Amino acid sequence: MVFTGGAFVMRSAGVIMNDLADQAFDRQVSRTKTRPLASGELSRRQAYTLLGLLLLVAAGLLLALPPLVAWLSPMAVGLAALYPFSKRWIHIPQAMLGIAFGWGTIMGWAAVREQLDASAWLLFGATAMWAIAYDTIYALQDLEDDRRVGVKSAALYFGSSLHRGVGLALAAMLVLFTIAGWLNQLQWPFYCTLFGVGLFFIKQVSDLQEPVSPSRAFAMFRRHIWVGVALLLGLLGGVSA
Repeated sequence: MVFTGGAFVMRSAGVIMNDLADQAFDRQVSRTKTRPLASGELSRRQAYTLLGLLLLVAAGLLLALPPLVAWLSPMAVGLAALYPFSKRWIHIPQAMLGIAFGWGTIMGWAAVREQLDASAWLLFGATAMWAIAYDTIYALQDLEDDRRVGVKSAALYFGSSLHRGVGLALAAMLVLFTIAGWLNQLQWPFYCTLFGVGLFFIKQVSDLQEPVSPSRAFAMFRRHIWVGVALLLGLLGGVSA
């Protein structure tokens, strides 16, 4: 419960970091121009104050977790702070987001096992690949605005090969999850779940071969919530079977 609370706190802090860094860009993008900072509803000083409070809460929660988690936490903060700026530097900033989200699995593993092994890094890689895929789909909402204001994204970089890029990331995710399951001797419900998720991924990749409207891109992105639910249930089933 402590780690889950910390994850929510750090996710909120990451959103504030992102909005602080992207304030000027957000004002020029249709979808984001009404965000509190971009619209002027919230001042930068207020945002920094809230960010500081959230980081203090997160630091306090670390006291209840194993020391290894505390050693790993500065990297989590650094990745969260670095991600917004990666949209200015690299063509696939979703990779940086994936690393940032994947680091959460490393910290979660450390919180429970108090050590890091091959399985932890496999889950890290799987989470990173998954985030690259679904955030690339999410980026389709802002395709034209990103091109106009000069923000980089995997959706722009892949272009007409978008379905191949997303498909490769999703395939890598499934392979890494499968290996992690095998190493941990998970049972058949886990692999049945991965098979079902794989069929869903094939459908999404197929849909990406055609032009996707912003509203449809958001709907496709939101369906990955249910992928997460399915994976959690499959994991629990694989452990208990």
